[in-house]
Amino acid sequence: MSRRVRSRLLATALGLAMAGTAHAGRDCAAARPTVEAVTQGLALAQRTAAALDASGARVVVLARAGQDLQKYGLRWSHLGYAYRTPEGPWRVVHKLNRCGTAVAEVWRHGLGDFFLDGLWRHEAAWSVPAPAVQDRLMALLADPHRTLRLDTPAYSLVSHPWAQRYQQSNQWALETLAAAMEPDRVHDRSQAQAWLRLQGYRPTVLRLGPLTRLGGRIGSAHIAFDDHPPADRFADRIATVTVDSVFDWLQASGWGAAPVVLPVAPDDPIRSKTGSSAYCACATSY
Repeated sequence: MSRRVRSRLLATALGLAMAGTAHAGRDCAAARPTVEAVTQGLALAQRTAAALDASGARVVVLARAGQDLQKYGLRWSHLGYAYRTPEGPWRVVHKLNRCGTAVAEVWRHGLGDFFLDGLWRHEAAWSVPAPAVQDRLMALLADPHRTLRLDTPAYSLVSHPWAQRYQQSNQWALETLAAAMEPDRVHDRSQAQAWLRLQGYRPTVLRLGPLTRLGGRIGSAHIAFDDHPPADRFADRIATVTVDSVFDWLQASGWGAAPVVLPVAPDDPIRSKTGSSAYCACATSY
């Protein structure tokens, strides 16, 4: 399968960074990243790489806090699959919304890119899947065709977890896990969702008032509610896939361990080689 390779300018502590064109369901920001944000992002990437190396894991479910979701009782906004390459550095496969549109794509990033996307809090969290789950995820992530099999480009930040009209970033990751675990039986999104229901996954139900829903629909291309049942919309109950719900389910089901949280140390100096492959600023979109 052919790949479109997109280069992004390497972000350094000098602040020579370029605003990305793909985000995890956030409104586009015109502001360039600050030196402090770049420094913190790269430091967090370095610390995360070291901790993942020490964990002995081959693949983890990695999360970041890109938005302030405290009013919904949520801590994390976006997740992807971080895996260790045969050469040593970690890479992250995740889905990103194309800025200002209702379209999303699956990307393969370095840890530096993953943590330089305008974070709300410079923290990381991950769940280490059970060994058998890691093996199946690694096999899937090594195959671009299987990685994209359940990808739906049409994007909504609050896509319904049991519908197929749209697909947000965390939903793609969760459905892809189902495909990894049942490669002979899960070939489409409806089958993935059926497997997730059978395994006891429960989405987060957001309580959104009518003005919030109306404002989101009118003002943001990447937010839609028309895939949600009318009864739920009128009752201001918007179910969707969140990082917090995925972490809860992984632990409760035994598919993964309790999440490990890694806050960035404010005074942690950057000792990384910013030009090294561990912090590659090259982003590959399938």
